Amino acid sequence: MVFRACPCRLAETGDCILCSQLAGKNFCDCCNWNGVCIYQDYASNNYKAKESRKYYHCKIVEKNKFEDNVVIFTLEVSDKLVSELVHAGSYVFARRPDTDTRFDTPISIMDTDTRNNTITIAIELKGTKTKDLDILKEGEEMLVKAPFWNGILGVKNINNIKNSKCLIVARGIGQAPMIPPLKHLHGNNNEITVIIDNAPYKNSFVNEYMEKYASKVILVSTICRGKITEEFNNILKDLISNNDIKLVHCDAADVLNYELMKVVEGIDENIKYSCCNNAKMCCGEGICGCCTRKNNDRKLRRLCKMQTEPKYVLEGRRIF
Repeated sequence: MVFRACPCRLAETGDCILCSQLAGKNFCDCCNWNGVCIYQDYASNNYKAKESRKYYHCKIVEKNKFEDNVVIFTLEVSDKLVSELVHAGSYVFARRPDTDTRFDTPISIMDTDTRNNTITIAIELKGTKTKDLDILKEGEEMLVKAPFWNGILGVKNINNIKNSKCLIVARGIGQAPMIPPLKHLHGNNNEITVIIDNAPYKNSFVNEYMEKYASKVILVSTICRGKITEEFNNILKDLISNNDIKLVHCDAADVLNYELMKVVEGIDENIKYSCCNNAKMCCGEGICGCCTRKNNDRKLRRLCKMQTEPKYVLEGRRIF
């Protein structure tokens, strides 16, 4: 997705992820590009990058605590911003207004409400950044930098599939970023089976969404000591073999994302696969290098921006 901040600072340094001429090459290879020419946009802007994403002061209209270490915030945002965050894979950077940019925390969008102009995010309290957000109370403001969209690897597989049977797997806090792809798939007339592993929690915080959008929900322990459990493996084989599954999507830690991908490939390599993007992120603009990956193909990928298939990220690197 090309944004109003494109071309960004990567164009100035010859590191653009889309335009070959702004990536140090002397030719245009955008033969299948249907959007505005990025190089022309760059030239029209006096060969300078456009203004980066902005920060927004968002009022906290609701704050709920789930079990001991999950906080769910509902934030009031502008109608324009909420419309930009409805896409599967959307995420934001959030922090308290009285802290500096070092506290920017990448958080996936859990839900959007275009009627009331609100977004919902779920935060697992892990370290200093997330615990710092928990200090905020209802009625106060949260500082949000947005919009960002590369929260899902293989997102085109989700966007393109219609009138089919799909499988979604989510574990722990991964239940939060599962909601946008679930709603998108449901909106495209897909029949969705959802497998949920609540660990490390006792219960699920997305039950209302399951009742509304999922055709079937299965609760099972998915992984143990880095390997898919036998029960989960048997369920997968039965579902995929007997239900003509066309897409499998996973929202979990990369060890489960990878193990599930290999199982799906082993059963039917024609099934499309997507998963959440768990890359560490700091700036979201591809500048800091925190999210970069180099695997067996030696290609550098800036995962805060660069869209790719999960196999090019998960294979060839240590995932746990």
